[in-house]
Amino acid sequence: MRALLIVLAALWGTGTGLLVPRAAHRLSVEAEQPWRAHCPGGHPITGTFGGWIGRARCTAPTTPQRPTPAPANPGPLAPHPTETQPQPQPQPSTPNCSTYGPHTPRTAAATALVCAALAAATGPRPEAAVWLLAAPVGVLLALVDLRVHRLPDVLTLPLAAATAALLGLAAPLPAAGGSWTTALLGGLALSAAYFVLFLVNPSGMGFGDVKLALALGTALGWYGWPIVVMGGLAGLLYGALYGLGLVALRKAGRRSAIPLGPFMLGGALTALLLGAATLP
Repeated sequence: MRALLIVLAALWGTGTGLLVPRAAHRLSVEAEQPWRAHCPGGHPITGTFGGWIGRARCTAPTTPQRPTPAPANPGPLAPHPTETQPQPQPQPSTPNCSTYGPHTPRTAAATALVCAALAAATGPRPEAAVWLLAAPVGVLLALVDLRVHRLPDVLTLPLAAATAALLGLAAPLPAAGGSWTTALLGGLALSAAYFVLFLVNPSGMGFGDVKLALALGTALGWYGWPIVVMGGLAGLLYGALYGLGLVALRKAGRRSAIPLGPFMLGGALTALLLGAATLP
């Protein structure tokens, strides 16, 4: 049963991971800027749900511009035919934008790996469905934060609400392995802790991290307070190690901002896998 669940989870991760790059491209904009509606070549992104669902692949053909032809009847002031004429320079064509956004195969593979790991650790418990639904959103948030240092509200807030609601539906089921009450309290506690860190050092942490902590704390709280603490500390530790690595390699300074979201998600994943795997 568990082996079948892992295979299905990997297939789910692969399928959803193929759709993540387009959304990541559209959401990777600075604050107060509209979501991207065009591919890098300037072609409009169309498709299901206003172009949000689909592969990050543009099918618009390249359109090279032809040089302007010489006039058919040159006037009396036209150069003599024997004179050397400047040759028309070819105009650049529309950029080839067949694929865009984050690398699709790597994104699909990473999402499949995350989903398979969650399925392997959780097994046939009802919360496994919650983790598998949330995993592609987490990958999408990590990619957007890496690209533009931003965690959009359109993802973080619905993720927190959906995680809490779905865990509430899973809690009464016989095989549920956690506590919905602790999940709700864990979300509030972790978000409050990140809010304090934001107040202490607003230049080193964005308010989007505080909103992401609400969703992560809810998921971690399902398995109890030790998992909440472990996930929160692991995310900060991963981020600190990454920042120190950049400083050591002289790719960033001590005051350089780093995207904390991917490391918060990584820390939460670590603790979530441990919490699920230690259940009887």
